[in-house]
Amino acid sequence: MKRPRQTLRALLITLSLLLVAALVAWPFLTPSRDAYDTVPVTRGDIENSVTALGTLQPRQYVDVGAQASGQIHKIHVEVGNEVKEGQLLVEIDPSTQTAKLDASRFAIENLKAQLQEQRALHDLAEQKYRRQQHLVQGGATREEDVQSAQAEVRTTQARTQMFQAQIRQAQASLRSDEAELGYTRIFAPMAGTVVAIDAREGQTLNAQQQTPLILRIAKLSPMTVWAEVSEADIGHVKPGMQAYFTTLSGGNRRWNSTVRQILPVPPKPLNEASQGGGSPASSGKSGSARVVLYTVLLDVDNTDQALMPEMTTQVFFVADQAKDVLLAPIVALQGSTDSDRQTAHIVAKNGKVEPRDIRTGISDRLRVQILEGLNEGDHLLIGPATGNGG
Repeated sequence: MKRPRQTLRALLITLSLLLVAALVAWPFLTPSRDAYDTVPVTRGDIENSVTALGTLQPRQYVDVGAQASGQIHKIHVEVGNEVKEGQLLVEIDPSTQTAKLDASRFAIENLKAQLQEQRALHDLAEQKYRRQQHLVQGGATREEDVQSAQAEVRTTQARTQMFQAQIRQAQASLRSDEAELGYTRIFAPMAGTVVAIDAREGQTLNAQQQTPLILRIAKLSPMTVWAEVSEADIGHVKPGMQAYFTTLSGGNRRWNSTVRQILPVPPKPLNEASQGGGSPASSGKSGSARVVLYTVLLDVDNTDQALMPEMTTQVFFVADQAKDVLLAPIVALQGSTDSDRQTAHIVAKNGKVEPRDIRTGISDRLRVQILEGLNEGDHLLIGPATGNGG
C-alpha cells in the first residue's frame, strides 16, 4: 500500500513544480509592448511651411555716381561710415570745370559790351530818323533818306535784341557750367551707411558716356530678404503670408516677417540676358534639368544691426500652424497622405495590437496633427501588425 501513496505524492509534486514553472514563465511567453517597434503620441506645436533660401539686401539704398569728369581728388568716407544727408563724400579736381566757367563769364561780359555798343548805335539811328522826319516836313530831304533812316533804326533794334538773346543763352550756359562745377563736390543724397566704394583717389572719371559709380549708401533697417522659391512651392506662397527666417550667424534666433511681394517673372540667367529677348523657358537646358525659382520679398526690422547685406537666410513661409495639439509620426500611419482619414495600430502594454481609425490635420512632412481617434501617450506600431491581436 506504500507504493501507490509514494507514486501519488511524486505526481503531485511534479504537477506543482510544473505549475510554478508555468507561472514564472508566463510573462516571458506572452508578447509585451517591448516586442514591437512603437512610437508614442505626444503633444506639441506643428506648422505646415514652405522653405526656401534667400539673401539679405537693404530695403533702401542709392548708388552715388559722378556727373562731372575729372580726377578724384579726395574721398572723405570709408566703407562702414555712417553719413548724414548733405554730407560731403567726394571731391573731383575742378580745374576743367573752373576754366570752362571762367570762359562762359568772359563770353557774357563780351556780349554785354557789344550790347551796349549796339544800344548806342540804335539811339543814334533813332536821332537820325527823327531829324529826317523834321526835314521832310519842310521839304528839305528826300523820301528815300527818310526810309533809309527808318530801316537803320529797325536794323539796330534787331541787332540789340539779338545780343540780348545771346546773353540769355550764354547765361543759361553759365548756369550749366556752374552746376557742372558743383558736381565736382558730391554730397550724400540720403542718410545711411556706406556699404561699398568702387573708386579710388587719383582715379580719372569720364562722365560723358555713362555715369561712373563711386559708392553705395544704404539704410540697414529695414532689410529685405530676397527668397528664391521653386515653382513647385510658389503656388502656396501668398502676399501677406506669415514667414520667418534664420541666418547662419544668428544661432537659434528667428526673425518674423510677412510676404511683401512676389515678383511675377523669375530672374533671367546672365547668358540669356546678354542676348536680349526671350524668356527663361527658352533656355537651351532640358525642362527636366532646369529648376525655375521665383523671387519673394519680405522686410524685417534691423534696428540692432544684427543683419548684414548679402547674408544667407533660410526662410519658412507658414501656410498653417497649431499649438499644443496631439502629434504622431507619419511613419506610424496607414492610408493616403492626401486624406484626413487614416489608420493607426495601437499597441497595448500587454502587447495587444488594436487598429484605430483616426482623423488628421496639419502635417509638416514628418509629423501630423491628430484630431480624433488617439490619446496622448498611446503607442503606435511601426511596420506590419503581426503577432498577438494583429
